[in-house]
Amino acid sequence: MDRLFKVVLTGLLLIVAFFQAVQVVTRYVLEIPMMGLEEMLIYPTLWLYVLGSVNASREDSQIRANVLEVFLKTQRARLRLSVLAEVISLGIVAWLTWWGWDFFRYSLRVWKESPTLYVPTFYSDCALFIGLLLMTFWTVTSLIKHVRALAADTSHSDAEVTHG
Repeated sequence: MDRLFKVVLTGLLLIVAFFQAVQVVTRYVLEIPMMGLEEMLIYPTLWLYVLGSVNASREDSQIRANVLEVFLKTQRARLRLSVLAEVISLGIVAWLTWWGWDFFRYSLRVWKESPTLYVPTFYSDCALFIGLLLMTFWTVTSLIKHVRALAADTSHSDAEVTHG
């Protein structure tokens, strides 16, 4: 899975960089605007943003403000906070995924096309729903991991109480 994300994200990044370089050279050096280049740039850019977010969710490397952890003394309290944070995250991402599903169905039904090249915008619009669905999956996975860690910590703490 790591390799797949690295390859896909690197490929998308190279495509975006290439399109941007072509746009700069043709527009500012050759003074010849390429019609439709901005339209084509939207597709890999949106997928790059969305899959980058999915990757951060998968790696559990999102930016967090873990201020409360400073005040928590025990590992068990930190695990409880992690479970609470994951439950809240799951609620938010589930709601956004539901909204993304509505947008996905709308985009499929309307089947808009880009103004210059007539490329269906569905191919960029669907990135949102697919990305949110994958983020929901990784949030559930992270929640399960934290619940298991809390259960293991609780059973370990209970064993110390009964034997201690």
